[in-house]
Amino acid sequence: QVRLVESGGGLVQAGGSLRLSCKASGFTFSSNHMAWFRQAPGEEREFVAAINGSESSTYYTDSVKGRFTISRDNAKNTVYLQMNSLKPEDTAVYYCAADPSWSGPIINDYELWGQGTQVTVSS
Repeated sequence: QVRLVESGGGLVQAGGSLRLSCKASGFTFSSNHMAWFRQAPGEEREFVAAINGSESSTYYTDSVKGRFTISRDNAKNTVYLQMNSLKPEDTAVYYCAADPSWSGPIINDYELWGQGTQVTVSS
């Protein structure tokens, strides 16, 4: 079964850290570029970070640069999002997504999505 399953979300105080994980199954993980998106209540889903299949290239939205790090372990079929110095405005449901072609921040190009994990940052 082709699927993405996110985990690692939770409640954290501002300035804290969380590490999200996204486990892939049912497809060739290393051949797919991976990304994280997020959606706050009442807002559209927005791009956070992306990483290519060979881990040689990453891309971040400006608001998380220097605070978030995307990485992947192709042996474990898992992509991660390390989130440091969290802010209340980072509160959202975080989704991972996969695409065999490099799409970067273009949300409509991603073919496979996880169910999301909630991140709540208190002030």
